[in-house]
Amino acid sequence: MTIETAEARLKKNILIVDDHPFIIQGYKNAITRYEPNQYEFSILEAKDCESAYHVITNPEVTFDIAFLDISMPSYEEKELYSGEDLAKLILEYMPDCKIIMLTMFTEFLKLKTLINKVNPKGLVIKNDLTFDELLHAFDKVIKDQVYYSKSILEMLESHDNSIEIDLFDKQILFHLSKGTEIQDMLHFIPISLNAIESRKSSLKELLNVVGEEDLELVKAAKNKGLIF
Repeated sequence: MTIETAEARLKKNILIVDDHPFIIQGYKNAITRYEPNQYEFSILEAKDCESAYHVITNPEVTFDIAFLDISMPSYEEKELYSGEDLAKLILEYMPDCKIIMLTMFTEFLKLKTLINKVNPKGLVIKNDLTFDELLHAFDKVIKDQVYYSKSILEMLESHDNSIEIDLFDKQILFHLSKGTEIQDMLHFIPISLNAIESRKSSLKELLNVVGEEDLELVKAAKNKGLIF
């Protein structure tokens, strides 16, 4: 490669956040094989919300594209509990960064909330992910296009923006309707307190509940036939 060719390549900074090293390596292998004559990639990685926080808030670094797993170890000190929280942090520090989110979640409510809150350039169900699929998603996003994997497109089309919630959300609404305190729900619902709070917040957004009162959420859920 000549010096002129090297200088002509576009430099792109990439962030990869995932708590599985072999997943990170797979992403790196795909990225470095993408248009090597056109792009020069600098890739930084983080394994959890804490290490990602220090990378993202470093004033000396900005990213063009970020790959974020939704589920990863939290950083409670900074109230970062997921890839969704990291995406919001990235957009706060570098609003031009293009975000690709990857998840094992297939629940419609979770994905719809993620799209509404983060509006990622790329959204991929990990079960859809192959080497070629990853390259295709990266190609779309680096060209400033939106890419949703096949399963997500099928889910969005089949639901036609209707409201659907999973069992945990229904349990949360049920216990709210009975006046159960959030902390007491841990005796009945096998998820963390943070997860219950996050789901309640997502339900309020989904049902367009503005007030802080749980009774307003319960009323909206009953009006939609989600609880009785």
